[in-house]
Amino acid sequence: MLRRQSATRLIPIVVLLLAPVLVLPILVLPILVLPILVLPILVSPILAAPVKSSPDRPLPDRIAGVLSAPDLARGFWGIEVVSLSSDKTTGQALYSQNADKLFTPASNTKLFTTAAALALIGPDYKFRTTVETTGTVDRYGRLDGDLVLVGHGDPNLSGRELPYDLKTERNDDPIQALESLADTLVQKGVKFIDGDLVADDSYFAFERYGEGWSQDDLMWGDGAPVSALTINDNVLFVNILPADRPGEKAFFSVKPFADYYRIDNRIITTPAGTGRKLSINREPGSTVLTLWGSMPLDDAGANEALAIEDPAEFAAGLFRQLLEKRGIVIYGHQRTHHTELASLSTFSVTALAPSRGGSADLLGPPKTDQPITLASYESKPLLQDVRVINKVSQNLHAEILLRLLGRERGNAGTIEGGLEVLRGFLTRAGISNDQYVFYDGSGLSRQNLVTPHAIVELLRYCSAQPWAADYKATFPVAGVDGSLTERLTSPRLHNRVMAKTGSLGGVKALSGYATTDSGQVVVFSILANNFNLPAKRVTDAIDELVQAIVEDAPARP
Repeated sequence: MLRRQSATRLIPIVVLLLAPVLVLPILVLPILVLPILVLPILVSPILAAPVKSSPDRPLPDRIAGVLSAPDLARGFWGIEVVSLSSDKTTGQALYSQNADKLFTPASNTKLFTTAAALALIGPDYKFRTTVETTGTVDRYGRLDGDLVLVGHGDPNLSGRELPYDLKTERNDDPIQALESLADTLVQKGVKFIDGDLVADDSYFAFERYGEGWSQDDLMWGDGAPVSALTINDNVLFVNILPADRPGEKAFFSVKPFADYYRIDNRIITTPAGTGRKLSINREPGSTVLTLWGSMPLDDAGANEALAIEDPAEFAAGLFRQLLEKRGIVIYGHQRTHHTELASLSTFSVTALAPSRGGSADLLGPPKTDQPITLASYESKPLLQDVRVINKVSQNLHAEILLRLLGRERGNAGTIEGGLEVLRGFLTRAGISNDQYVFYDGSGLSRQNLVTPHAIVELLRYCSAQPWAADYKATFPVAGVDGSLTERLTSPRLHNRVMAKTGSLGGVKALSGYATTDSGQVVVFSILANNFNLPAKRVTDAIDELVQAIVEDAPARP
């Protein structure tokens, strides 16, 4: 690439051309006229060359070139870039802008939750979901007590295929784990249940939503309620299709528990080519779902993931259906068992657990009154779920991890219990508590605040841990998978940037690791707040900033 030359570089040329004028007789002056006349022709094109953003310019200039647009300048930007190539312990600062200011991080919050989980709980930890009883089963298959479905936080009792590979894949059986448990009971000869069917999610407190969550989010899958007994991500899939003729109501179906919602369907089929206009509403605390609007005859259909209200109640109703379908008679009622938040102690805990893996010692001392376990289901290793959380930014699973931290490494399976453990972890990572304030584990709360410097310090610290490779591999890869599948697709960026996205209204974030053209490994954090722009405009600007960071050397011919 042609470098832009400055006028000062031409001064020696001018002096050399003019020097003969000072020493030669006047008779040779005509000989010098030609070079002097040619000089403006040589100089003018060089001085007129436009200023371009190129790898030859310093990184601050390249970044300033991106952010100089007036619409971007009205927002609030926080950026920090540190090279890890020279020293992973301290790093070399390459760029900083508002790096010590507090920003709303959105889903960059998940970077902190997942790092703490890998450090303190371990990548090999497995969840267990059990069916228990304090009664006995006689030779006729009669259980003389309650049958209790007990959740211990498994976030993947669903049809999600694991391990995650490039994109989310779901099979056709979202309740296969519950079906497996029901089949085991049949195999053990259970035919009658004299007691109640109980869905027990008391492993975590009954604290379904985080502080600072928007009410608008609670109806959708992104704001699904949190529970230790989570089935199908605590959502139902509502599929809507046009009817056979205009004027008729649209068809709809609900999976995996068609009877959970009472549906008020007011969607009308319209002639082909008229455009789709759909609205869905569910009031907080209600199971009445209202659908209205129009769907054209040639529409391919719509599929929405809608949150349920009480996950344990949902699980109880669904499990009862499965048992009765298999011929098991339940004489009692179905009910839930929650741990009320007010019943738990609220004293502070300082988490001193070492950064290591494994889960064998996390269960505490054995209980003396343990019930009989009739059936159990074991999850895949925790690392596979951390991969889901960071790749696709799964909010519910991140919230479960936060409560798991509190339950296993703190004093209670609560939001505050998990946050206390997280604060202890961050202190050991060298991140001071004035650099952040968290109210949840997913980033859905608008009250979360963090500095770009804190994110960079977290990622730098994680890069030096024994689980660094596992952690880094959970990030979306530029142009390849997760939330970066269709971003940073330039050949020079493809597969060289691994970063976590973040998005709320007026908030965009991207933080992670990158390898530059010159071979440097860098950690970066870009946080953008307070925008009233189309989301794509801000996302494109962030991608240009990443390109400016990575392209620090001329492209190879």
